[in-house]
Amino acid sequence: MTTYIFYALLSALFAALVAIFGKLGLENVDSTLATTIRAGVMFFFLLFFSLATGKLDLNLNTRFWIFIMLSGVAGALSWLFYFMALKNGNVSTVVAIDRLSIVFAVLFAWFIFKEEVTIRTLIGALLIVAGAIMVSLK
Repeated sequence: MTTYIFYALLSALFAALVAIFGKLGLENVDSTLATTIRAGVMFFFLLFFSLATGKLDLNLNTRFWIFIMLSGVAGALSWLFYFMALKNGNVSTVVAIDRLSIVFAVLFAWFIFKEEVTIRTLIGALLIVAGAIMVSLK
């Protein structure tokens, strides 16, 4: 198994735990407050991790800062809407709809990076959409 697949599987595992722990924590709390607290916890955890592994280097170019900041804003909006959805929705439905991000990422990657979209990619994307619909229907 290549390293990036291993990391992607770990990411999927912890993303599932985000949904479960988030839903449990949102019971009597505003979703915006919960998202803010979560972001703070992540900031300190990642700061400690970066310091502990010697990977904290802030001497980077302007392009890096622009796109990482845009990524941060996009991530914050994603978390904000995700927690708003979790507050009132079923975990399985919210997670299924959220995973449509894969389809959006494939489209953006094709448009921005000119990544190849094969018939297999299209079928996979359609299956993701179909799966999200099937999980979401009552």
